[in-house]
This record gives sequence, C-alpha cells and structure tokens, in this order.
Amino acid sequence: MNRFNLQRYEKILYLCKKFVVMQQNISISYDVFEHLEDLSPDDRNLLNAATKAAKGAYAPYSKFHVGSAVLVETGDIIVGNNQENLAYPSGLCAERVAAFSASALHPKKRLMAIAITAFSEDFETDKPIAPCGACRQALIEYEIRDNQPIRCILRGSSGPIFVFHSMHDLLPLQGNFLS
Repeated sequence: MNRFNLQRYEKILYLCKKFVVMQQNISISYDVFEHLEDLSPDDRNLLNAATKAAKGAYAPYSKFHVGSAVLVETGDIIVGNNQENLAYPSGLCAERVAAFSASALHPKKRLMAIAITAFSEDFETDKPIAPCGACRQALIEYEIRDNQPIRCILRGSSGPIFVFHSMHDLLPLQGNFLS
C-alpha cells in the first residue's frame, strides 16, 4: 500500500470511529435436540416427510439431496426437494419448492413450520443443513405476510437437530428489521 493510500485508509478509520454512536449486538436463539425421538410427534413427522422428500431430489450434478416439508395451518404437509439443472441458475432449492407449492395449493393459509434435511452421495452430513440466503428471504416473506413466525427444523442425515422459532433468527438483518 503506498503512502497516499495508507493516509487515506487511516483517515477513513478515524472518521468511522468518530461517528460510531452506539455498537449493537445481534443474538439468535434455537433449540438443539440430540435425537429424533426427542422432538414432538408433529416435528418428528415433518422431519420424516422432509427426509423422504430428499430421496426424490433431482441432484445429478451436486449429488447433494435436500428435502423439505412445510406444515400448513390446515394440517397439510407439502414436500419439496432440490431440482438441479445443467443451466445452474435454473434449478430450485427444496425449501422454495415446498414453500411455493404450499402457498399455491393453500393460498392465504399460514405456513406454520418447515423441516429441512439433506444427504450427500459423496460425504457425511452430520450437522444441520441451513437454507441458502434466497430461501431464507423467501420464507421470511411468508412470515411478514402472515405476521407470524415460521418454525424451522434443521438436520443433516444424522447428528443434532436445530429448531429455530422464527426465520428471523436465520436472517436477522432482513429488510424490516432496520425500519
């Protein structure tokens, strides 16, 4: 870094520190369950539906099979799985497949919970699998629409199960957070 850039950098740092009014912290909370049997029967049923859906994923390129199951307020469970395509952005994640299907089949009905799980043909998935940013945003849209949280249950093919009580815990700085 030349002298001019270093001086400029130091000035920017000084200005940033000078105008910081208050530092904020963000915290999230979630429950951890060690075994499937520790979940409520409804959560276990939803996670089992997601596991079954993962087996039907179309994942010839990544060999990473994701399954998702959405519980609608009607009591119906709508499943989805990842659908890959050689034209990469044309595929769709399991979470959005399930959420969009649930919303299309049950317009204006609340999405209560979503379970997401995955397995790979190439490696062990022994930690919970979290949704990508696009899926987090899509699910938060339903929380905002319904003014109610959506529970999110995450698991790999084995290992612990994480239960988030709102999608905002997975995307805390979503647009409405700052307004």
